[in-house]
Amino acid sequence: MTTQPIQIPASGTAAAARRAAPDEAAAAALLDAIEERLAVRDLPALTRELSTRSASELVPVVERLGARERAVVHRLLPKDLALEVFERLDPTLQGELLHALQDAEVSAIFAELDPDDRLWLLDEVPAALATRLLRGLPEEDRALTASLLGYPLGSVGRRMTPEYVSVRERSTAAEALDRVRARLDDAETVYTIPVLDDGRRVVGVVSLRDLMRADADARCADLMQPAETAEAAASDESAARRCADLALLALPIVDREGRLVGMFTIDDAVRILEHEESEDAARQGGTEPLRRPYLSTPVRTLVRSRVVWLLVLAVGATLTVQVLELFEATIEQVTALALFVPLLIGTGGNTGNQAATTVTRALALGDVRPRDLVAVLGRELRTGAMLGLLLGALGFGIAALAYSPEIGTVIGLTLLAVCTIAAAVGGCMPLLARAVRVDPAVFSNPFISTFVDATGLIVYFMIARAVLGL
Repeated sequence: MTTQPIQIPASGTAAAARRAAPDEAAAAALLDAIEERLAVRDLPALTRELSTRSASELVPVVERLGARERAVVHRLLPKDLALEVFERLDPTLQGELLHALQDAEVSAIFAELDPDDRLWLLDEVPAALATRLLRGLPEEDRALTASLLGYPLGSVGRRMTPEYVSVRERSTAAEALDRVRARLDDAETVYTIPVLDDGRRVVGVVSLRDLMRADADARCADLMQPAETAEAAASDESAARRCADLALLALPIVDREGRLVGMFTIDDAVRILEHEESEDAARQGGTEPLRRPYLSTPVRTLVRSRVVWLLVLAVGATLTVQVLELFEATIEQVTALALFVPLLIGTGGNTGNQAATTVTRALALGDVRPRDLVAVLGRELRTGAMLGLLLGALGFGIAALAYSPEIGTVIGLTLLAVCTIAAAVGGCMPLLARAVRVDPAVFSNPFISTFVDATGLIVYFMIARAVLGL
């Protein structure tokens, strides 16, 4: 079966902003209407207003409401619409909403969720609430959910669905279609169907399209295609990348013996990729991911997400102060040197951040691995040197015209050295982080900026002493 590549839109892109722009005014108007009716307690009018809206209209509005208002609005929604809105909320908001609802409402909502969606929620709520939620499930649903809880955090086993359709390789197309029809109400996906042997090992996959156009007596073994699979203990991010890269609607998940244990669907893959990209973007900017919409995030949470990084960077910045103090006599002899400090440390930090961002992204996509450290170092050294030559030539010309050729030489050589060092350090840091099993984003921009600032100043004043004879 020929498939078109699935494009995963990056959050915050210009295209996404253009698509979202026409809906902003409508969302703002709906939010104002809901808040106005809540303020005067006109619940009948609010109920009528909500019942005419779709889940896609309500979700961005519900996310912006306070916790109490969100619970009131959820109670006023029709049952099916309430469940659809709940499923689209971030897991953190789902947990808060459950706290505000009555036990009977909580049990009903939790029981209606798919097993893999329950896991997203259970990972966010406190352990006591998670235990209470599990106890309220029917025995069969509790067993399905418990089977997923047995897999490690971060594994694809926790994100797969145990509700799927599979067929035997000796089954006919007609028998397979009958099996699909029998599972339409409870299977999460029926478009990609694993084909199993007598030991429940995955030997291939067959698409619903191929089954429907095949002769009724055609055997699944003749219709199937080679199967891409992932082990349940594998990283959920790596499985999500495979789904996206291979344009798969679903990926069979197997145990160590190759036996089928679940299916990993493209909607969960997209959700994981968006989560990971948001996390990387936040940490590269020196903050912790919020894991919830910005406007519904308490200010104290915003402070906690930023203060640790600011303290770390403030401590790191003392290195820069100590370097300046070390070369205080040099600055006193040639005061013009102090004027170029912001330019040099800013250029070095930006160069290192560019390299780190590029390599971190390549790591996420699987383009490079820690064993490629030497190759990455060589490329970044050359890239940094070329950037340094271009910027150094420009810096030399400006400084030579404004001050003297000697000052221009110092600035030009420093830019060459700083860009080369910064690119090399920025390119290698994410690889070293991955090698020691640390999030590469943690070691990227903030720490690189601090390191390059201190190192760049040392190089700057060493070159100045050599060129100016200080």
